[in-house]
Amino acid sequence: MPGIWETHMTFSQRSRTLFKTIAVVLALALPTALAISSADARVGGGMSSGSRGSRTYSAPPSTTTAPGSTSQFNRTYTQPGAGMNSAASAPARGGLFGRAGGFMGGLAAGFLGAGLLGMLFGGGLFGGLGGLSSILGLIIQIALVVLVVRLAMSWWQRRHAPRAAYANADSGAGPGPQTNYRSGLGGGLGGGLGGFGFGANNAPLEIKPDDYEAFERLLGEVQAAWSNEDVAKLHTLATPEMVSYFEQDLAQNRTRNVINKVTNVKLLQGDLAEAWREGETDYATVALRFALTDKTVDRNTGAIVAGGEQPGEATEIWTFARRPGTGWELSAIQQTN
Repeated sequence: MPGIWETHMTFSQRSRTLFKTIAVVLALALPTALAISSADARVGGGMSSGSRGSRTYSAPPSTTTAPGSTSQFNRTYTQPGAGMNSAASAPARGGLFGRAGGFMGGLAAGFLGAGLLGMLFGGGLFGGLGGLSSILGLIIQIALVVLVVRLAMSWWQRRHAPRAAYANADSGAGPGPQTNYRSGLGGGLGGGLGGFGFGANNAPLEIKPDDYEAFERLLGEVQAAWSNEDVAKLHTLATPEMVSYFEQDLAQNRTRNVINKVTNVKLLQGDLAEAWREGETDYATVALRFALTDKTVDRNTGAIVAGGEQPGEATEIWTFARRPGTGWELSAIQQTN
């Protein structure tokens, strides 16, 4: 019955053509999807960036707000000095699966894409295709491969989290955190200063209520300027180094044709880790836990491509710097482990 065989062959050829087209699309899209999904969109990109003067490679003391360890800097202009922690002799580069195009992350995605493209030359990803059942089986295998790659990336990031440099930080690197007499919203000083806790002021540099107000205000203003892509405003709120990182991240967003919007920022809790003076520059490192709505939208249509309207929380370590005759400005953002 030639007619039946011809019909079957035509159907098989069309199925193979369709599946090859799908394979090409997946091969091109998967590396990008893996890279985007591993990044945080809010200001700073979920990375540790900036400088803390001579303490850039020293551990900020843990606090009630951030009791765990703090990530090393992924991006910093400060070079390691002779008196700095030898375990942190170089800034972290984000690991093999790091956000900035890590080697293994791109390699894994590349292999997966290459396997999909290999279908165009016969043999498929894991063997020959013998009809519709093989196509469905291959789709399941692809899903399993993606799942395994994502789990492997997550495991590798946890295993290589930069904890060693901070786990045994020298006790002489700086005083411990101030006693937190206020946590959460309200209470103390008529409920002012949002969620900041402060007490003994036993740090070498005294941090006063007005300073805490400035830190809380900068938290909101930096996020707002970032969301508006207002680089001129960012220059008035952060150091030139931090603004250079913001500009890099904003340029990446423009390349992807998206805008990151961070709104409804509200400080929930905060306390001072340490404060000190170097020459004429004052530094204050503060742990911040804050609520926010973080979403990334298409620059043309406004459609949400990441995040959403659901409020979330973040805990970060922010360092502020102040020079004579100027106010506080953001000098560094670090992530907590």
